[in-house]
Amino acid sequence: MGRVRVLVRNWALGFFCPRPLVNLLYLPRFFRHWLMYAAKARGQEVPILDSHPCLGDWSLQTPFDPHYFYQGAWLARKLSNARPVRHVDIGSSVLTVSVLSATVSTVFVDYRPLKVALAGLDSVAGDILQLPFANDSIASLSCLHVMEHIGLGRYGDPIDPEGTAKAAVELERVVRPGGRLYISVPIGWERVCFNAHRVHAPESLPTMFSRLKLVEFSYVDDSGRLKEDQSLSAADNLDYGCGLYVFEKRFT
Repeated sequence: MGRVRVLVRNWALGFFCPRPLVNLLYLPRFFRHWLMYAAKARGQEVPILDSHPCLGDWSLQTPFDPHYFYQGAWLARKLSNARPVRHVDIGSSVLTVSVLSATVSTVFVDYRPLKVALAGLDSVAGDILQLPFANDSIASLSCLHVMEHIGLGRYGDPIDPEGTAKAAVELERVVRPGGRLYISVPIGWERVCFNAHRVHAPESLPTMFSRLKLVEFSYVDDSGRLKEDQSLSAADNLDYGCGLYVFEKRFT
């Protein structure tokens, strides 16, 4: 029964992830290739119980998500230049923090704890609205493609229409004077795409941080191209881009 369960899982993933209707179009090719392989294997068994259809990977270019690809590369380059002793990340891509931890000691905080053991990476449970850090204590902090989700309930968090703004207040609280905060959020015309995310106007995010100054702004446009060191107004006509913000906390 174990192999049958694996078979059902593999075929379900093949049909329904990530593009169900498109994947169906590739099914005849899958069977054609299976028969070709079995004929050439010359006695090597190719049982149906071990089949694992991957139907949508035949493409002329490597597919990628521009927001996640560029934001991870952007943050890694910023930290490579800044060379912090320790970096704290709140809920960003686990693939990003796994790579960051190779060059800078990284603390990863997430509402859903990451259960891994990796040199240079410490993972702790935490809520972005109640971070487990003292006021003015973190020199280098990031939160990529996270704030827009807060308060929508998607990840088990409480429903709160002010979730993004409240997350901004808490992130600002823990950054120390002179410290830097690296943020990414979807940008475009402002809206709530319930319960996936919010989209913010490029100019609206800096207004959420009363004690931070905007040092640099970059963005990924609607065509998936990275635009570095831009004015906020350069991104005004986007539908669903990715804003990349570097903030620094003012001394009071």
